[in-house]
Amino acid sequence: MSGAHALPEPPVPRTRAAPIYAVASGKGGVGKTWISTMLSTAFGRAGQRALLVDCDLGLANVDVQLGVRPQADVHSVVRGFLELESAVTPIMGGPGRNGGFDLIAGHSGSGALGAVKLEEVARIANGLNKLTPHYDRVILDLAAGIDPTVLRFARAAERLILVTTEEPTALTDAYAMVKLLRLQGSSVVPWVIVNMAENRVKGRKVFDQFAMACNEYLGFKPRFAGAISRDPRVPDSIRAQTPLPVRHPQSQAYEDIIRIVETLNAG
Repeated sequence: MSGAHALPEPPVPRTRAAPIYAVASGKGGVGKTWISTMLSTAFGRAGQRALLVDCDLGLANVDVQLGVRPQADVHSVVRGFLELESAVTPIMGGPGRNGGFDLIAGHSGSGALGAVKLEEVARIANGLNKLTPHYDRVILDLAAGIDPTVLRFARAAERLILVTTEEPTALTDAYAMVKLLRLQGSSVVPWVIVNMAENRVKGRKVFDQFAMACNEYLGFKPRFAGAISRDPRVPDSIRAQTPLPVRHPQSQAYEDIIRIVETLNAG
């Protein structure tokens, strides 16, 4: 599962680059990183080659959640030791396997990269353009918050997935992120995922409230990607550092993830 590897050439030349999804939240603790890993797994199980990039340059933890120890990470890229494509680690066999995908890990347990210059962030973002022809989906797991680094990565993506919960602070911070991106000239209409919902119906109501605020004050309506039900199997799989569908093949939360991927693919 771990170990850097050379990026393989795709078996068939792609006619268009993979879309880049930025997964953001504004607020921490809403399950954004877990959702990023599950989307990557679900895209893989749907037969799509996925690349997940941990863009939390200060407190990365995708590799921790997955229980892998990459030989290379974003730190090596920022410091100029490696090109982005040389920092790839295959997860569960990598793309082409059942649920496998590629990971470019962040630098876990260190805040040293939290203050990188925006030019270095731009170098990483530009490096993604070389990778997109090798994949069907590229997913950026952004850091929590709305600092310039987070917003720069968000602007590098064609599609924004905003993760929130029913908590007022989560909704407020998600709204603040969308507002700032709009002020910076972004016209991307975000997809919204409501995580840890009591059920899908209540999750939809939370989205409707958020969409109403966006429409009234920002002049646009976000798109509903779906709701993920609160599921005790999720924290168990995180503690076990094992992807949810591997540890608990039958789980409501992963069924919800599959529906979200179907919605994203259709959209």
